Amino acid sequence: MSDYKNDRQIIGFIRENQEKLYRVAYSYVKNEETALDIVQDTIVKVLQNRHTLRNKEFIKTWGYKILINECLMYLRKNKNMIYFDNLENYTQQLTSEAPDSDKIDLYNAVDKLPPKLKTVIILRFFEQLKLDEIASVTSTNQNTVKTRLYKALKMLKLDLDIPEDDINL
Repeated sequence: MSDYKNDRQIIGFIRENQEKLYRVAYSYVKNEETALDIVQDTIVKVLQNRHTLRNKEFIKTWGYKILINECLMYLRKNKNMIYFDNLENYTQQLTSEAPDSDKIDLYNAVDKLPPKLKTVIILRFFEQLKLDEIASVTSTNQNTVKTRLYKALKMLKLDLDIPEDDINL
C-alpha cells in the first residue's frame, strides 16, 4: 500500500512539473528535441530509482537534481554540438510575454555563465526555488549557493553593463 502511495506521489510530481523540467532542460541545451529527450531520460531515472528516495517531501529537489545532472552530462558528452534554436523561440519558452531586447540580453548573459553559476540563476529566478532547495539540488551547502548566486549576479551586472547603484544584491 505505501509503495502504491509513493508511486502516485512521484507520478503526480512528474505530471505537475513536466513543463518546468522541460524549461530547465531547454535553458541548458537550446534545442527542443534534445530537451525533450533529457526530460524523458530524467523521468525514466526518477521512476527507476524511486525506491532510493527516502523522504517524499524532497521529490521536487530530487527530481531537479536528476534533471540538472542529465543536462550537465549531456553537455559534457556533446560540448562541441550545442544547438541554438531561434533566440525568439527561446525567450518565448521562458516567458509567456513577447521578448524585448533587455530580456534577450539577459538570456544571452545567463548563457555565458559557468554551469554552476548558471544552475543557481536558473533555479532561483526562472524556477523560483528557495536557496535551501537549490542547495539540495546542487548537493552543496546553502552558503555555497549564496556565494554562487552573488557571484553570478555580479557577473551578470558586469556583462549587462548595469551601474552598481541600480541593482542591490
